[in-house]
Amino acid sequence: MITTVIANGKDEYSFIDALKLRSNSGAKDVSGIVSDIIENVRKNGDKAVYDYTLKFDGKAPSKVKISAEEIDKIISGCDKDYIETLKKAAANIEDFHKRQIQQSWLTTKENGVIMGQRVRGLERVGLYVPGGTAAYPSSVLMNAIPAKLAGCKEIVMTTPPSKDGTPNPDIIAAAKIAGVDRVFLMGGAQAVAALAYGTEQVPKVDKIVGPGNIFVATAKKLLYGVVDIDMIAGPSEILIIADKTANPKFLAADLMSQAEHDRLASSILLTDYEPLAEQVKAELKRQCALLERKEIIEESLENYGAIIVCSDMSQAIDFANELAPEHLEVCCENPMEYVGKLDNAGSVFLGNYSPEPLGDYFAGPNHVLPTSGTARFFSPLSVDSFVKKSSFIYYTEDALRNEADDIVRFANTEGLTAHANSISVRFED
Repeated sequence: MITTVIANGKDEYSFIDALKLRSNSGAKDVSGIVSDIIENVRKNGDKAVYDYTLKFDGKAPSKVKISAEEIDKIISGCDKDYIETLKKAAANIEDFHKRQIQQSWLTTKENGVIMGQRVRGLERVGLYVPGGTAAYPSSVLMNAIPAKLAGCKEIVMTTPPSKDGTPNPDIIAAAKIAGVDRVFLMGGAQAVAALAYGTEQVPKVDKIVGPGNIFVATAKKLLYGVVDIDMIAGPSEILIIADKTANPKFLAADLMSQAEHDRLASSILLTDYEPLAEQVKAELKRQCALLERKEIIEESLENYGAIIVCSDMSQAIDFANELAPEHLEVCCENPMEYVGKLDNAGSVFLGNYSPEPLGDYFAGPNHVLPTSGTARFFSPLSVDSFVKKSSFIYYTEDALRNEADDIVRFANTEGLTAHANSISVRFED
């Protein structure tokens, strides 16, 4: 089911190289198809969206926009305990993200110079939410709450209708609790294009966030520049570092929690205790037989999973930083001692009782994380993802006069004489 690799400086890195290719594995090139969809929506707006909804979703909803009254009616049919769970999760997410809020600032100098930075939320953000078999209400909370805290004036959500043309009630409930302002029943690349360009019904947004299939991801990639996007997400992944004190039952369960996402998902265990490898393998076999997504888990673990036996914890840390995983669990006796050494990871889960699903749903830190090694230079979604910043400068005449020669010299060195003239003309006799 899962491969064991003894780290020798070669085999484990061969595994990494093969892993990096998986993002494109089995995925046909859909750029041409998506480009046509985008252009059609740009030209024909709602009509194009309607036609694609019929084609891809089976039935178009009677009304594309869901009113506030309809939202309340839909929510009234949801499980009351589920609604309370959503509210608790939303409170945790808000509590974590409100600490990220930045303020505008201003500084003055003795010579009368004033400089500063203005920070404000984006005007309008588009949130794409899958609504089929991969319906994730948790993603609504994780995307919308930071946007609200950033000061975005409007959040517009699109989500595909079910086969009968109705919305997923769990997603609608999450949207209400997260403070989404408008909801439209549309999905796929056509919904992304509608958000990017605007249609008769759908307003044009400044940024599009949220997960989706290969068509959605490709549309976001192609439309970057027309709008901002969060990131191009690859298959889900988890890396676990464990010592001999770790519980193999827990480790197996956590590896499978990511493997069930996708046949391309990657689940890797690093340990310096070789007997743990066989113990975890036995648990994987036992637990997997009881799970609904057994076939997906088995295929994911067989093709993109591994248990890598390292010589010591130092080697495991180095390997983890090289892999730069989306999710990183540290199931060791003293997990806190490794926090400062783990430089490349989307989110780090410390100890045997901080499993990855805790972060997916409830703890508070964002679950929209960099994948495919991009944690080396990307960060999780945050309040910062939804703000823009402008600097401002005020100089007095005397302050500019004192700096004029240096500025002119700089401009002339670069051959930009009009720049130099813009300074010098102010002080001509």
